[in-house]
Parts: sequence; structure tokens; C-alpha cells
Amino acid sequence: MVTTATATNQGPAPATVDLTAVKARQHGAWSSGDYAVVGTTLQIVGETLCEALDVRAGQKVLDVAAGNGNVSLAAARRWCDVVATDYVPALLDRARQRAEAERFDLSFREADAEKLPFADGSFDVVVSTFGVMFTADQERAAAEMVRVCKPGGKIGLANWTPDGFIGQLFKTIGKHMPPPPGVKSPALWGTPARLAELFPRTSIKATPQHFVFRYRSAEHWLDVFRSYYGPVLKTFAALEPPAQAALERDLVALIGQFNRSGDGTMVVPSEYLEVVITRH
Repeated sequence: MVTTATATNQGPAPATVDLTAVKARQHGAWSSGDYAVVGTTLQIVGETLCEALDVRAGQKVLDVAAGNGNVSLAAARRWCDVVATDYVPALLDRARQRAEAERFDLSFREADAEKLPFADGSFDVVVSTFGVMFTADQERAAAEMVRVCKPGGKIGLANWTPDGFIGQLFKTIGKHMPPPPGVKSPALWGTPARLAELFPRTSIKATPQHFVFRYRSAEHWLDVFRSYYGPVLKTFAALEPPAQAALERDLVALIGQFNRSGDGTMVVPSEYLEVVITRH
């Protein structure tokens, strides 16, 4: 467990970075494919995050960058009053379908994590699993989560770490399709130092956890992510066939480094930080 105390915000993103262009590029990536195919497999993370937050029935919970609603549903199962938000309407539709299938009454609202359409202190708990970490303006998104959380309330996050499998996945992608200069890596949200910068004047508890990707084979994982996971799909689409083949080789090799199955299937633990932040 890593505990981080109050720190000082490092300020806005450098002026040289065109955050509007970065956001448009990211929106295009997450709107492509069908993230819900991958997101549904991550449901256990939402469940464990709600337990770490010790959510209570009747609490008002906001899920930021909710995707297909993993944490939203987990909080609803604990009888919380949940609002799920995302800037990709198709993902909210998938979350709505899941809620209807389980007969939970959730609210859904299209919203930008960097400009949440809620009053100050509106929620007891604000959550995001593998969502808000991908925002273009990290400082603004973090500030918005704090703003809409009531004093004494909690913010819960699940963020991939730089050295874990998904952190290394994005590093590998970056070698083949470099991000714009000056853009901060999403995996920084998986480090205690960066969390302290993003959430000053709060109490932060960050606990390393692992989600285990279980697929039929490395090739099966690659097929699913190449078809449905926006950032991987978009990267392959932007490359010429020889470069696609090179990226495929690197991704299969990366899986080989992490795979602990020993039987030809894929069993890959991916480290993330389970974060509980208390607003003062």
C-alpha cells in the first residue's frame, strides 16, 4: 500500500500542446470499435473499488468516463443513487442496456470529464475505472472530480500503472505511433507522485492491485483488441501492412513477457492502482 499526503498542483498543461486536437483524436479512438466487449471483462475492478470506497446505500455516486458502466453497476448493486457519464454516447447506450437487463434505475448523461455539468459538491462519491486517466487535460479533469465531490466525500479511481501490462501496451503502441509532443502519458495516473500533483489538499491511499487478462491465446487477445479496443484499432488502421506486422510481433512478444499460463492460453496480470481519495 502506498499512502500520499497533500501536495502542490503542478499547474496547467504546457501551452505548446494542442489539447483540443488531442481530445478530438482520443474521442475518435474511443468511439471506434466497441470498448464494451473489452470493458465487460473488467467488471471485477468496479466491484472491488466500491468495496475499497466502502460505499453506502443511498449515497449519490458519479461515474466519470463510465464507458459501459462497470462501476456504475457495481454502485447500483449496493443501492446507491448513480449517475453515469461519458462523452461517447454509444458507450452509455451499452451501459444503459446492461442496467435495464439487471433492472437497475440509473441516470445516464453525456458529459465531458473536463467540464462536468454538475454543481459543486453534488456527489458523495465520484469514481472512474480506466476512464478519466485518458483525458487530454489531466489537471482539469482531476479538478472537476474534486469540485463535484462534497467536502468529506471520496473519489475512487482504478488506473493502469506504467510498468504493468497495459502501461507497457501503450508504451509499445507509442513506439509505432508516437503521441503528439508534450502530451502526458495516461499511465502517470498510475503513480502516487502524479496523483499527489493532480489531487492537492486531499488524503490519498493508493494500493497496487492486479487485473488478470484471460484469453484463449495471445492471438485471441490481439484479435479482440485489434477489433474492439479503440486505441489499438486506430493504431493498426493508421499503419501500412509491414508496420502492422511489426506492431503485431511486438504485442505478441509483450504478452509473452507477462503470460504466466504455461499452457498456450493467455493469463496476464496487469497492475493498476486502486485509489481512494478523501476530499478535505
